[in-house]
Amino acid sequence: MSIKITPIEQINKSQENTMVSFLGIEITEVTENTLSGKMPVDERHIQIMGVLNGGGSVVLAESLGSIAANMSVDTEKYACMGLEINANHIRPVPKGKWVYGTATALHVGKKTHIWEIKMTNEEGKLTCISRITIAVVERFH
Repeated sequence: MSIKITPIEQINKSQENTMVSFLGIEITEVTENTLSGKMPVDERHIQIMGVLNGGGSVVLAESLGSIAANMSVDTEKYACMGLEINANHIRPVPKGKWVYGTATALHVGKKTHIWEIKMTNEEGKLTCISRITIAVVERFH
């Protein structure tokens, strides 16, 4: 399995007018095995304590995992969609900072993928770890 190497600008452009662009998520790096991105922590992402809402971490994780999965299949024939996701929140990220994530495949099968997404703060400290199960389905034509 490998992720199709695609120019970052093209990946980010493909996310226009989606939750990814609304929340300011940007893809920053793509390799054959990983997809990385970042998200600002601002008024769109915080909870009442002024730190990143756990749901924001989950959106970042699902976005990175889903984009990476779709980049590793023939999208003329298949689509990859989140089936299940979990997240362990380890440390808070305050408003005004960035959170970074990297998705790495743990399992790539014909009908399912499992991706691990590790998120860190600006100091590189782990803030959240998530795992998403992706369903690989035939495209509807």
